[in-house]
Amino acid sequence: MLNQQECEQLLLEHGIKPTANRIVIVKTLADAENPMSLTELEYKILSIDKSGVFRALTLFREHHLVHVIEDGGDGVRYELCRSHSDHEHDDDQHVHFYCERCHRTFCISDVPIPAVQLPQGYQLHSINYMAKGICPDCQS
Repeated sequence: MLNQQECEQLLLEHGIKPTANRIVIVKTLADAENPMSLTELEYKILSIDKSGVFRALTLFREHHLVHVIEDGGDGVRYELCRSHSDHEHDDDQHVHFYCERCHRTFCISDVPIPAVQLPQGYQLHSINYMAKGICPDCQS
């Protein structure tokens, strides 16, 4: 959980001007237990319309403040990137797990993404490592 000052600092570290709406969106993502879809963010933040949330997420993505995760279904989810700059390298990449029963996406932070050696000529920008199965809550 981040307070308002920490949200502002994170935005500045990523080269983004802190505005009231952007701070609210960063705080909502920071407080979330799991990566969130645009619709979930919309319902959580009733004071900002869908286009405002989407514009902020697009800006956050351009400045490497959010990870965009294909959730294993047919949607996209967003999570706050904990790297400390707007450079292309994210220092917090981790595995995600998609539950095929409850359709939630979980961050599995203690499982590193394996190194990928691409053939010569390919330039890697990001990796989306998604495991699918049944989460512990749905197994019980």
